[in-house]
Amino acid sequence: MNKLTLLLGGAAVAVGLSYKLFWPLHSEQMDDMPMAQDSAMADASHAMVQIEMPQITGNARIGQQIFETTCAACHGTAGTGNAQAGPPLIHKIYEPSHHGDEAFQRAAAMGVRAHHWRFGNMPPQEGLTRGDVAMVVDYIRTIQRANGIH
Repeated sequence: MNKLTLLLGGAAVAVGLSYKLFWPLHSEQMDDMPMAQDSAMADASHAMVQIEMPQITGNARIGQQIFETTCAACHGTAGTGNAQAGPPLIHKIYEPSHHGDEAFQRAAAMGVRAHHWRFGNMPPQEGLTRGDVAMVVDYIRTIQRANGIH
């Protein structure tokens, strides 16, 4: 084999791997995506996870009000998910080391392509400022920490 063949073969493998890693929405991969991972239906509201609710103060309190108005219909009360509409944010997938605060900012501003769950793409959320989203993130991070997600 010559160097060009090896180089082209390596490039093809790299493209294939990155496609599999970063575009996991092929129909054959949809079955591997969680729907209700760690689910214990908390109540009849379609919650996907059970949580311990901490005391919410400061900016997190403002974030709670924004979350309840804008996010809870899909992400459930206190971010526990809605098995009919959207994933729980109080989940290890959304821990800060995997989905940092800026990921929440980008998701709210631009929407996000489904990649961990089978709920479909999240549309952009109109009318939220970066400050609004920062307070929502503070709210979610407060609940996450109280539930062992750091």
